[in-house]
Amino acid sequence: MRLTRKTQVFSVSSISVGFLVIPLVVLLVIFLIQPTAFSSSSLSSSSSETTWNPVASNDTSNSGSNYSVPSSTEEIWQPQPSQAPVFTFSNNQRGAPAPAPQIFGVDDEVQETITQQVEGPNKTLFMSSSSSSQLEKLEASLGRARSSIREAAKVRNKTSTHQDPDYVPRGPIYRNPNAFHRSYLEMEKLFKIYVYEEGQVPIFHDGPCFHMYLTEGRFIHEMEKGKLYRTTDPNQALVYFLPFSVVRMVQFLYLPDTYDRNGLKLAIIDYINLISHKHPFWNRSLGADHFMLSCHDWGPFTTAFVPHLLHKSIRVLCNANTSEGFNPSKDASLPEIKLITSEIPRLGGQPPSKRSTLAFFAGGLHGHIRYLLLNEWKGKDQDVQVYEKVPQGVSYEKMMKSSKFCLCPSGYEVASPRVVEAIYAECVPVLISDGYIPPFSDVLDWKSFSVQVPVKNISDIKNILMSISNRQYLRMQRRVKQVQRHFLMNGPPKRYDVFHMIVHSVWLRRLNIHIQDLLT
Repeated sequence: MRLTRKTQVFSVSSISVGFLVIPLVVLLVIFLIQPTAFSSSSLSSSSSETTWNPVASNDTSNSGSNYSVPSSTEEIWQPQPSQAPVFTFSNNQRGAPAPAPQIFGVDDEVQETITQQVEGPNKTLFMSSSSSSQLEKLEASLGRARSSIREAAKVRNKTSTHQDPDYVPRGPIYRNPNAFHRSYLEMEKLFKIYVYEEGQVPIFHDGPCFHMYLTEGRFIHEMEKGKLYRTTDPNQALVYFLPFSVVRMVQFLYLPDTYDRNGLKLAIIDYINLISHKHPFWNRSLGADHFMLSCHDWGPFTTAFVPHLLHKSIRVLCNANTSEGFNPSKDASLPEIKLITSEIPRLGGQPPSKRSTLAFFAGGLHGHIRYLLLNEWKGKDQDVQVYEKVPQGVSYEKMMKSSKFCLCPSGYEVASPRVVEAIYAECVPVLISDGYIPPFSDVLDWKSFSVQVPVKNISDIKNILMSISNRQYLRMQRRVKQVQRHFLMNGPPKRYDVFHMIVHSVWLRRLNIHIQDLLT
């Protein structure tokens, strides 16, 4: 049918009006659903930071009462709510919108969805009323746990008063045995971890299980098994695990000697983009109830690509260096353990009366602290035996098992596997570092079973160790033996071993987060 000119004009006018009216209707609907969507506060990130007041004191003094639980819920948790529960995508250097990321391990349909979301306005995934109700129940259970731990902390006995068929914490190796034991039991009862399923091996859901970085890989593998603490219902979870392996990223995305870490950057940014669009949990807390874990030296560096991952998320790191941004209030120190096989080395060594060497170290010239130690003591003293490489016919393991003190200097980074090696050999560890937070310091009083020497005092090591009386040394050596259980890498994990202690470190930090306050 032929259209008249009048009909044509009417059709064009109708179409034009439609194009004007439809966007206005859409904007009106959005405003009715979320009136604050167009407020200036919702379009800009808040500069306010959460004020953390951890349940466990980070004071490293030698007092048995330093495991401090505040006297009120408000003291445990004092956040300043954020104004922007939205993941903000980074822009390129010219200020243009960031290009659509390529998500690892997703199909084209999901990739297209992410592309549209990145190129379009930022979006927040909202919780349903049922999810909000479930969150209220979880927060209430955490409140009761805080109260229980607070009451337990008032008991200053050197032995826990709680019953336990496997182990009862006791003695000065703990800041407060009763508070730790109650916290541990509450963790076993309440703590649930959701592991994001996005991503594909080997970069995600996998990691090294031997040699230097096995702590990272074995934790990921245990979480993937799902037998301990893991829940498949994210609404039941108290924390959310980001199952990427920095070791695997370096192995597969970094070309040696190029200093080009762009592959790692894209992998981290893309993954956070993906989970923040598919799930509501990252956006509602800006990542505060999420955690990552890495034993690689570049672990802290990789988190810097996403500001909220760096500043708000719980980072469990071997490289726990306060001079490089490690924050003990929200981050947890991870022990570096080196095993050649799946078997734990034979524990123990010579009895104290037969340990003829005062102090021992053998290791390569890695970093400035090692240089100072080797320059000061290498081949210069029979009591302080320091080698860059053990002499032919001398066993490294036997030397540790026959020495009173084992020197554990930092290398290029602060952590060293020698700390755990010394504990296995029942040799009192001597930590030589600046800015290092030892593992599980919230619970363990390291000064009761180790010696901590500042780098500036390397030349005085012999005098420092000789000033420790034999009686005090025997006490410290017994405590090293007692603390072993917390550093054992069992398969499968056993209560109070290193796996459970890592989880407990995350649990303590989750106690100091109140998600509902972040939503206001």
